[in-house]
Amino acid sequence: MGRILAIDYGSKRTGIAVSDPMQLIASPLETIPTAQLMDFLAKYMTAEPVDEVIIGMPKKLNNNDTGTTFMVRGFIKAFRKRFPDMPLAEVDERFTSVMAMQSMIAAGSKKKDRMEKQGNLDKVSAAIILQSYMEQKKNTIL
Repeated sequence: MGRILAIDYGSKRTGIAVSDPMQLIASPLETIPTAQLMDFLAKYMTAEPVDEVIIGMPKKLNNNDTGTTFMVRGFIKAFRKRFPDMPLAEVDERFTSVMAMQSMIAAGSKKKDRMEKQGNLDKVSAAIILQSYMEQKKNTIL
């Protein structure tokens, strides 16, 4: 069984998270400059078996698109062109940044560290997106 890879896409940087090979636990992996995302994915998917990629889709509370939704859709189009055989699922990412910040606070991360290490927020958000996706998938099977 391969991993599931999650993407929290941003205009400047992108958070990446992956599951364990059994697809039970999501872990933050990396925050990378968005301009390097496709090359990172190609390298990662060559080194590790990946069964599926998920991407957080930004939506407003009323389910309308946000200002960044069009960028995510553009990335999805480019991804499908470069990796046509890789399954890609969209996942609602509302509240994941807030949940990631709360997780970092609960883990004892100081305000200064959270502000200096903004990239941590992106990869933790990706892990939250991935974990909720895996739980939803598991509940669908049961």
